[in-house]
Amino acid sequence: MNFRLIDNNLKVVSFILILLKCMNNISCLEVIYAINAGGESHTDTYGIRYLKDPLMGKVGTASDYGKQLIIGRVDTVDQVLYQTERYHHSTFGYDIPISEDGEYVLILKFCEVYFNSPNMKVFDVVLNGDHTVVTDLDIFEKVQRGVAYDEYIPFSIQKGKLIYNDEESDILGGKIRVEFIKGYRDNPKINAIVVIKGSIDEIPQLGPMPQEPDEYQSIQEEEEESNIKSRHTSGPRTPDPYSIDDSSIMLPVFVAIGAFIPLLFCLCKL
Repeated sequence: MNFRLIDNNLKVVSFILILLKCMNNISCLEVIYAINAGGESHTDTYGIRYLKDPLMGKVGTASDYGKQLIIGRVDTVDQVLYQTERYHHSTFGYDIPISEDGEYVLILKFCEVYFNSPNMKVFDVVLNGDHTVVTDLDIFEKVQRGVAYDEYIPFSIQKGKLIYNDEESDILGGKIRVEFIKGYRDNPKINAIVVIKGSIDEIPQLGPMPQEPDEYQSIQEEEEESNIKSRHTSGPRTPDPYSIDDSSIMLPVFVAIGAFIPLLFCLCKL
């Protein structure tokens, strides 16, 4: 028996398994920063450890209003990342410790859990004070209500400067800042933030949008009303009495008159 050949084959199999695990697990990349805005710590299906929101009790308002919804495009285990959020009546942001040179991706996680129409919540996102990385974000317009939506912002750091779309800004104190800018519609918000060292091609992205957004929205509304959700139709739908033709209503009247005339004639003979 060739033990060396067996050993080599086992090494190849092990390498393939590790490679497959890395392809399906974002934890193989270097996670620089991850927080669950408005919520507690959470480890997602990719192995990313989201810390408890560092702004708890300091800035803005934490909300778990979205927990009444089932969030589309995301695994059940990770829905909490889109169900909790932080919003503020003015501009607010997070400081992210980062200074090492390299390529990075900022992932901003959003979900509209309150409004049922566009143009209700619209805001910008600014990175490191100088770079507007998201303009006029209207989450509902992008994906409607109760559906996960991520923004992927690639940038790089070189010699103490942040570079985004060929524009540079200085990194002060070993931290960069992401800010959610108060606009002319309601309050800016964020559900979760991740910064990963690597390229955008290495990062798994959200699943496809629901094929029928209107149908998906109606399902969401039914799930929110428990008394309606438990009802089931039985048999064919009852026809609308106002849609019945007038002639069909008068037919029994004519039949009754026709039967009464002979009876009246017989009574007169008596």
